[in-house]
Amino acid sequence: MAILYKCRHCKQLLGTINQDVIDAKLLGFQALSSEDRKEMIQYVENGDIEIKVICEDCQDTLEHNPHYHALDSFIQ
Repeated sequence: MAILYKCRHCKQLLGTINQDVIDAKLLGFQALSSEDRKEMIQYVENGDIEIKVICEDCQDTLEHNPHYHALDSFIQ
């Protein structure tokens, strides 16, 4: 099982944690609301967990173009 951190906008893989046993408390998942957990955490068929985050490039783009927040996707 792996935990994959991917950008929600550009889909770039930002990091991976490969562990047989992972303590969700150490990752801070309990600090998320149930709505945020549903939005950010996806369980993949092979047993991996995909966490949707935002990369620095997309964050920078959103900061310089705040109207992009209203779009479903701003990556072309």
